[in-house]
Amino acid sequence: FRGFAIEFAQHREYTIGDDPRHLDWKVLGRTDRYYIKQYEQDTNFVAQLIIDGSKSMNYGSGKITKLQYAKVLAACLSYLILLQRDAVDLHVFDTEMRETMTRTDSIAKIHPIMHRLAAFEATQPTKLGQAVSDVARMTKARGITVVISDLFDDEEAFEKGVRQIRFGGSEVVVFHVMDDYE
Repeated sequence: FRGFAIEFAQHREYTIGDDPRHLDWKVLGRTDRYYIKQYEQDTNFVAQLIIDGSKSMNYGSGKITKLQYAKVLAACLSYLILLQRDAVDLHVFDTEMRETMTRTDSIAKIHPIMHRLAAFEATQPTKLGQAVSDVARMTKARGITVVISDLFDDEEAFEKGVRQIRFGGSEVVVFHVMDDYE
């Protein structure tokens, strides 16, 4: 985001209506032209990770199942997000939300996140559309919502949930986890 914050980004030419307090007087003295200083504004976001923990995710033709892959992917994403000092919100669902870890921006919380992911076992069918809609209702601020699933559920319900999240101003990223034989 461009604005008037701490870290300098660039100059741009002064236009009528700009606040004269942001004029760069040193540039004006050297060039006899009016330029405004612009700065970069740091922003923090909340990444909501929604992991499908349904029975269909237990399938795997090789050494690793889809659920194990989803857990590793969620753990890696959580680590990277926390490392850059942004926040993570974790949800694991099947027919309902089974595991929820509320928003944290502390890298020290990576171990509890990994322990919860590792301990989760899939036993129920899925309701992906309902889970995404529930997360959309819980979301208070804009951010990024990451869905990790095999998408074995009603497409219309899932699309409705995604529209609800996007209507709230968040971005949606979907990781479609599939086995080689699917």
